[in-house]
Amino acid sequence: MTPANVQTLINLLMLFALFAALAVWWATKHGGRRGRIAERARMAAQTHRIDRSAAEDADDDAGFRTRLLLRLAKIGDKIPLFDTKYRMKLKKEMVRSGYRSNLAVSILLAAKFCVGLICAALTVMMGSHIPMIGAYPAGRGIAMLMVFVVGMILPEYVVAFRAARRRRAMAACLPDALDLLVICTNAGNSLGVSIRRVADELKTICPPLSDEFSLTADELKLSGDSTRALHGLAERIDLPSIRALISTLTQSMRYGTPITQALRTLSRTERVAHIVSLEEKAAKLAPKMVVPMMLFILPAIVAIAAGPAVIQLLAFVAKQ
Repeated sequence: MTPANVQTLINLLMLFALFAALAVWWATKHGGRRGRIAERARMAAQTHRIDRSAAEDADDDAGFRTRLLLRLAKIGDKIPLFDTKYRMKLKKEMVRSGYRSNLAVSILLAAKFCVGLICAALTVMMGSHIPMIGAYPAGRGIAMLMVFVVGMILPEYVVAFRAARRRRAMAACLPDALDLLVICTNAGNSLGVSIRRVADELKTICPPLSDEFSLTADELKLSGDSTRALHGLAERIDLPSIRALISTLTQSMRYGTPITQALRTLSRTERVAHIVSLEEKAAKLAPKMVVPMMLFILPAIVAIAAGPAVIQLLAFVAKQ
């Protein structure tokens, strides 16, 4: 056999070893056939399966993107590498990122698994070019496992980054939302009507906060359990200011105190906190600008100021 064929065979054996390790891990963790049946029953009880109506709608009028997402959801729903507790954790993170679909968790799990496999396959194929460890099959195998783990973690970090950016956007618009809520309650509207009105006004200003307020208004209208709906809002947004708002509204409804006064006080506090955060960012701007100025602006200024003198000096030296 040629060295190229030997290298290809080693790469295939590494990929086979990866799949074999995953199969052994799954078999030892879930305890054979009974364990698999019990685990599937728990997953079916706590996760949302892909229903037939969604599949039929996708086949009728959906495009390539919807069909691809449905297939990814089917793959993620059948992957046995993630238990129910981990799926519920991912579901909470996906809701905080703005993905409230029943298929969001399954699509994320499929994306994690596919990205991990793609990264592992690329590492195996390009493993011989890795410095220091590329010449050793054991080193390439360890690198393949490490890259597989990193590839499975990357989509989750992307979701966490999106959730954090979404929370920052909602935190920036929360003082305006509180001011609008104070105006609506002063006009004599109920809490549900006020939240609905604020959600309508925030559609163009802050769509994420508008969506969360709209969902809360729908829950208040349908269920009538204001405490549960407000706590659901706090759980979805996961901001200290929102939790303070929910606590204020809950206490006001429980003890019969005026909601308007509590909202006005909270709005003033949030406005001051927002101004303080802006002042803090402005104060940090000057130290952050020192390094870019030294790297990009100062050399240009020195070249402009000292350039003519250097040119004249070089010309004088050349004449001598």
